[in-house]
Amino acid sequence: MRIPRDEILARLRAQVAAGKPIIGAGAGTGLSAKCAEAGGVDLIIIYNSGRYRMAGRGSLAGVLCYGDANAIVVDMAREVLTIVQDTPVLAGVCGTDPFRDMDVFLPELARLGFSGVQNFPTVGLIDRDSLFRRNLEETGMSYDLEVDMVRRARELDLLTTPYVFDEDEARKMAAAGADILVAHMGLTTKGSIGAATALRLEECPARVQAIRDAAAGVNPDILVLCHGGPISEPEDAAYVLARTRGVAGFFGASSMERLPTEVAITAQAAAFKALRFDA
Repeated sequence: MRIPRDEILARLRAQVAAGKPIIGAGAGTGLSAKCAEAGGVDLIIIYNSGRYRMAGRGSLAGVLCYGDANAIVVDMAREVLTIVQDTPVLAGVCGTDPFRDMDVFLPELARLGFSGVQNFPTVGLIDRDSLFRRNLEETGMSYDLEVDMVRRARELDLLTTPYVFDEDEARKMAAAGADILVAHMGLTTKGSIGAATALRLEECPARVQAIRDAAAGVNPDILVLCHGGPISEPEDAAYVLARTRGVAGFFGASSMERLPTEVAITAQAAAFKALRFDA
């Protein structure tokens, strides 16, 4: 069920005014979405990495050529949109897809029932100083296309919650009319398929704050959430929120479904294996 953008923002701003953080959750399956909603999350986001993640593969599989990212999201919609009751569901959109006309695709997502969009897969995950990133930018597959996708979605009155990786991208997305920025600190750590190379948690507050301040310089009303890297557990998010100003919450993908699933299933299986009986 598509929820109007103004209604979503009114809910979120009232929550922030009451001192309660906004929590977004990535969902790769209908069960993940159902459980996240039962836990009270404010936003649910589905994108191709959720499917790979819940298949036991690293989230970066979603950035590689293992499937049509935008087609996968449309397919996932049948599973997630039909089970979520009253939580806005957002679509991860690959804005650099050369085979999608965004003027056609974005209205299709709204018609399916998506309340908003996020830019994923995103070239923002690729180091901007790398040869690969420079070549992508030079050959028409740039982060600016993701900015343009967000601008078009905003014109359609869809909620926009893009990933940003530095201050420059924060300013661009804020100028494009983004409602919520997700300050991305890198691939989530911990668990069996989490990243080992990452920022230290102590480094994250300053980076998140810089992104928030850059965005607020363009739009003082913009909402900013933290995400990724070593911010993988509730106590990690609490650490960042306590050391930043104007950061309104946390978005978790692996943190919300992969890590809890790994822990719960492993512990349950071990508990069954610990049973004994008289032979």
